[in-house]
Amino acid sequence: MAQSEKKSNIFQGISRWWRETVGELRKVTWPTLPEAIALTRVVLVITVIMAIILGLMDFVFSKLINILVSL
Repeated sequence: MAQSEKKSNIFQGISRWWRETVGELRKVTWPTLPEAIALTRVVLVITVIMAIILGLMDFVFSKLINILVSL
């Protein structure tokens, strides 16, 4: 295979990938603004709840380990 054929194949592959990507993005059902805002709120609330839970678990386990080490 000649060097120019390899370059041609690479550019054809990239071109095909781009066309397929654009085609798939056209099929996507994008959320409306109110849906996006509501889903963002859900993600933020769950993130805060999980941060609190993990923070409390970290605090409790660090206290337990300190108690075990001091024995």
